[in-house]
Amino acid sequence: MSGLRVVPAFRHGRERLYVCREDGSNIAWYDRETGRVNLLGEDSRDDVLHALKPFLTGPVTVGPPPVPTPAELARLTLHPDDDLAPNRPGEALLVALDRDPGPTHRLRPDPRRRALTAEQTVGEALDGLEGAGWHTLHSLPLPGGDRIHHLAIGPGGLFAVHALYARKSRVLVADPLVTLGRREAEPLLRRLRADADRASYALTAEVRPLLALVSPSEVTVTAQPRGVRIMTDTELAGLARLGGVLKPADVEALHGMARDRHTWGRL
Repeated sequence: MSGLRVVPAFRHGRERLYVCREDGSNIAWYDRETGRVNLLGEDSRDDVLHALKPFLTGPVTVGPPPVPTPAELARLTLHPDDDLAPNRPGEALLVALDRDPGPTHRLRPDPRRRALTAEQTVGEALDGLEGAGWHTLHSLPLPGGDRIHHLAIGPGGLFAVHALYARKSRVLVADPLVTLGRREAEPLLRRLRADADRASYALTAEVRPLLALVSPSEVTVTAQPRGVRIMTDTELAGLARLGGVLKPADVEALHGMARDRHTWGRL
């Protein structure tokens, strides 16, 4: 067998190296933490070990993986280009800034960089929930050029999270309007509800909208917005206390569905 390639996946301090065929399908993976090479077919053993040889450290165990869950089976069938799980917080903005950094002599900061800071801050907070049984996907593309900043999936349900940079600004929420400092009010909550509705349709499960405000100086909510949760970035850790909505198997199944790019292309 020739043409094998090794694709790293590194998140939350854990690293796996996937061995893929030329068509992108996985045939094995190496878990550094457990020191185990998991083979999906014993006939590929020698070729897989040859491909992984430069990356192996210390003694390793080689053999078939434990019986996979349905969610793990779904992930293994994904082409790497269709797997959204490796997306970094602000992935779309990072790509856009890499392609067009913008002029360096701007008198005002590039608003894309402020938006990126917000998504990275919120993404880091949501990724910290993994120990409490949550998964978070970042920068999910929607047809028409829209995207969901973050999708949090855990025992407390599903949340479509929109990150808003509000550093040292007063935020006024008067459903559906959100006013940031002295800027003109925008019907942001209407957009959040629409994105959550689209996600609910794609996943056939209830997805609730959440507005995450990054470093505001003050937040005023005239009345609790219909169906929208509003939190600051420092409050997001509180989601870990929510439960009773999804069982662990449901979390894994929904995560497996949501990480597939084709799930969102059907909207």
